[in-house]
Formats: sequence, structure tokens, C-alpha cells
Amino acid sequence: MKKQFSKLLCSSILTSSLIGGVSATHVQAAADPLLGEVMWFAGNFCPRGWASADGQLLAINQNQALFSLLGTTYGGDGITTFGLPDLRGRVAVNAGQGPGLSNYRQGQKVGQEFTTQVPAHSHSLGNGVTATLNANGSTASLENNVASPSGNMLANGQRAATYGPQPTEPADSVALHSSSVSVTGNTQSAGQTNVDIRQPTLALKACIALQGVFPSRS
Repeated sequence: MKKQFSKLLCSSILTSSLIGGVSATHVQAAADPLLGEVMWFAGNFCPRGWASADGQLLAINQNQALFSLLGTTYGGDGITTFGLPDLRGRVAVNAGQGPGLSNYRQGQKVGQEFTTQVPAHSHSLGNGVTATLNANGSTASLENNVASPSGNMLANGQRAATYGPQPTEPADSVALHSSSVSVTGNTQSAGQTNVDIRQPTLALKACIALQGVFPSRS
């Protein structure tokens, strides 16, 4: 009686699924995850049949089907153990190379959270930079009018008349020496303070399916 009821129940579920446009395969896939599937879980643990994607090593002889999918891409010696993906504190990206982007191979870990040095760069001097130039010169003073005869006249008392143009006093002249100004600088590091380069992040629990439907490539 129980066996007949169980068959009748399964038949009813299958019939309802087919009438509703949902295949039996889809019902099975919705109930069981794909082996090796990774999901995010809002709890602080992974459900039964799932393991934390934290890079732990599993025994090959106990997880042969999963090992056939992952191999040693995420660690392990490939003889007795293999590793699970380690998504602790990391953001997952699709493997391959997008247009104008870097190439990422399966299982590759790249990036860092902090940097202590900024890339090499240069700064140009603005218009606010000024330089002061001190010019050295000499002044020549010429005398053509003598106010005192002392030391400037002949010793005897004879006089002589001299005719010429009206004398003028020349202006003082300053000789400027050529000078040049050079500005030099040196390079210095930007300091040893770590600069946070992480994107805004929300931490969840990453889990990988240890049991489920073996995925088909076609």
C-alpha cells in the first residue's frame, strides 16, 4: 500500500511538472546543485553538502568526481589531495582576457589591498615660481669742473687762456655683468603610509558544492 502511494505521488509530481511546462530534468537541477558550483550564502556557515571556499585541501579518493573537475588548479599535490578555491577576502573575476584588459588564467591570484608607493610621475613648475637676481656694477665719476685750484694748477702765477666747448658732466654709467639662473630638483618617495585601494565591499560566505549533478560540457 505504501509502495503504491509513493509511486502515485511521484507520478503526480512528474505529471504536474510536465503540465506546467517544467521538465523533470529542470526540477531535478533546481533541487540539486551542479558539482563544483560556487554560491554566496548570507549565513556564517555553508549548508550540508557544501564546503567553504577557503582553499582547504580535500582527499582525492573521497572526492574523485570533484577532483576530475578542479584538478590541482587551486592547490594540492594531485596525488592524494587537491585544493578548493580560496575566495577569502577576494573578488572573483571571469577567467580570460577582455578587450583592453589583462589576461587572467583559471585559478590565478592577483592584486593587493594596499600600496606604499605611487607610480613614477613628474610635476611642472607653475608661474608662481620667482627668482631674484643680484647684479654687480661699477660707477665711473668724471670731473671736468674743479672747484678748488689746490693740486690742480701750475705752481707759477702765469695765466693761460684756453678756449673750448662748454663742459658738461657725464652721467654715471653702470656696467652689468651677465648672469644666469638655474632651478634644480630631486625625487623623493611619497611616504610610507599605506594607501587603501580596495573597492567598496560586502563580506559574504562563499561555498562550493561537494555533492550534486555532474556538469555536462554540452
